[in-house]
Amino acid sequence: QVKLVESGGGSVQAGGSLKLSCAYSGSAGSRYCMGWFRQAPGKEREGVATVYSRGGNTAYRDSVKDRFTISQDNAKNTVYLQMNSLKPEDTAMYYCAADVLANGCTWIDALWDYWGQGTQVTVSS
Repeated sequence: QVKLVESGGGSVQAGGSLKLSCAYSGSAGSRYCMGWFRQAPGKEREGVATVYSRGGNTAYRDSVKDRFTISQDNAKNTVYLQMNSLKPEDTAMYYCAADVLANGCTWIDALWDYWGQGTQVTVSS
């Protein structure tokens, strides 16, 4: 069992920055993925960024690549999402997720095992 708690959301103007945090507890094993997903009202949930425990490989949705950075602090049991140059289309509820016993990270949200409660990000023009 893994518990995930997101924080750091808020309202910013376009071009601004936010850093989301995801504190996790419980053992995820030695091979797992940590990821950020987001969902805007009336839209499908979509993957934003992932990081794999073995090797630290990261992956990003094209629309956020070069603007967002996912990172992990194992000592603090925390995953971060640094978001720069925010755009109105980034507005969504952002969720932290964990995929345990993973051989790699997937963009298919149904395959992820644990989810946080979400933190709202709102970007105005």
